[in-house]
Amino acid sequence: MDSLRAVLFPGTGAALFHVLLWCPLLALAVDWWLGEPPVAWHPVVWMGKALQWWGDRLAPTAPVARDIKLFWRSALIWCALAAIVLIVSWVAQHLVLMFHEFLAVALLALLLKPLLAWRMLHDEVLAVEVALGQSLPAGRAQLARLVSRDVSALTAVQVRESAIESLAENLNDSVVAPLFWFALLGLPGAALYRFANTADAMWGYPGMRGGRYWQWAGKWAARADDVLSWVPARITALLLAVVAQGLPFSALVRQARKTPSPNSGWPMAAMALALGVRLAKPGVYTLHSNGRRAGPLDTRRAARLGTQVVLAMVPVVVAIQLLVLVAFAWVHA
Repeated sequence: MDSLRAVLFPGTGAALFHVLLWCPLLALAVDWWLGEPPVAWHPVVWMGKALQWWGDRLAPTAPVARDIKLFWRSALIWCALAAIVLIVSWVAQHLVLMFHEFLAVALLALLLKPLLAWRMLHDEVLAVEVALGQSLPAGRAQLARLVSRDVSALTAVQVRESAIESLAENLNDSVVAPLFWFALLGLPGAALYRFANTADAMWGYPGMRGGRYWQWAGKWAARADDVLSWVPARITALLLAVVAQGLPFSALVRQARKTPSPNSGWPMAAMALALGVRLAKPGVYTLHSNGRRAGPLDTRRAARLGTQVVLAMVPVVVAIQLLVLVAFAWVHA
């Protein structure tokens, strides 16, 4: 394990600790001040293009019966693409960490930033509320930029609920989980997670989507994302409980289990309880059914809670890094 740590993080001692300490905070600052990099230079966009190209060649255009061969072909392509992501991100990190620590912090933060997306999520969710203030069709159109579900029949309250749910779920997917995996495995960990999450978003459907049948072509991608998101989703929920000044843990567990997903229910349930509102996906689940109807101020409160969770995640990352470094030092000793 010590050799693995040496490969992932060349360099030791205070210099490496300072890089790992300041990099997430600087990456989040860049995210808030500058937002997303141009599409042509965005690594997550590159991942999406590769997944789109292979998805068009793997997923059939009509439903098929149980197809184990397709499942394994798709799994193999997923693993090959994931390996490319790991190798490229490891090489980039390895080169960056050879510089002086101050330059290394800046460069590594710039590499980590595209794997985080809090500012964009924050602004897009608040834009739904602004659009709803104009008209229901405008609110639906803005929401359609955030979710893959059909929004054409949603009421104003349902549009608002969906926006808050999207903020809670993506708070994990776009911030907490990448930072968690960065804390454990550095830039390769964050990059691998964003690849897995992007693959799930594009391939991980149980039936038809976009004219293709994903039941077997996307099953591996969906399960891989479930595994990598399991711990971060629960960290997100716990941080929401903390910044909301305490939520009953038993109530959180009960509500989180109401969604089909093993992970997304945790941050969504925590957000519903923190706001005291009802959040639902019609015909699928209802979280905190005794809560009041979500109002315009609740969207803004959700955004503020999300920002507090993002800031609270920074010391969590530092704590994880310290534990990992101490563990490897102990093993080496």
